[in-house]
Amino acid sequence: MAEFINQWGDAIWQGFIQTMQMTVISLVLSVLVGIPLGVSLILTRKGGQAENPGLYAVLNAIINVIRSIPFIILLFLILPVTKLIAGTTIGVQGVIFPLVVSCAPYVARLMESAMLEVDHGVIEAYQSMGISTTKIVWYVIIREARSPMILGLTIAAIGLIGETAMAGLVGAGGLGDLAYQFGYTRFQPDVMYAVIIVLIVIVQIIQSLGNAFARGLKKN
Repeated sequence: MAEFINQWGDAIWQGFIQTMQMTVISLVLSVLVGIPLGVSLILTRKGGQAENPGLYAVLNAIINVIRSIPFIILLFLILPVTKLIAGTTIGVQGVIFPLVVSCAPYVARLMESAMLEVDHGVIEAYQSMGISTTKIVWYVIIREARSPMILGLTIAAIGLIGETAMAGLVGAGGLGDLAYQFGYTRFQPDVMYAVIIVLIVIVQIIQSLGNAFARGLKKN
């Protein structure tokens, strides 16, 4: 064990740092895109405060199409766009854009589902008092849906962990790249097992923190 740590400890630590960089940056950007997109779906759907069947159909179709494409295929499909935007298609920098393209629609759908749980009667009560749509969205819908939204973001973060591992196939770095380059390609299963254990620990921590945060918000 000591020999393994001495040989691979630094590489696994570096892979962990890169994986967390990809996950955190991609999740933040996905939230910045996904929440407004989810709110738009809520507002423009049938019976929404800004009902617009045409716009809803377009947004809904775009989200469904992107979510239908497996990440590894999407990764190769948008390589030219990634190169144009990020200037590279490898490393952490080269995988952020594909991760956001994949995750943002997923976040939007999760946010839509969470906000749909808000009692419509509460929304109608605020509307009857003449409260603006913007304030209703921020102070009623999002506030009431905070707990399920956090649970949704927890699911998205865990999904991103898996996608960063797949991104290792194209030299994105991180734990996935380490497991593929050494654990699989060079037939060193101990490296792969170590990476799997680290990934399991990361997922368990994220899930536990997400659950705890959601419970805390639900009590408030």
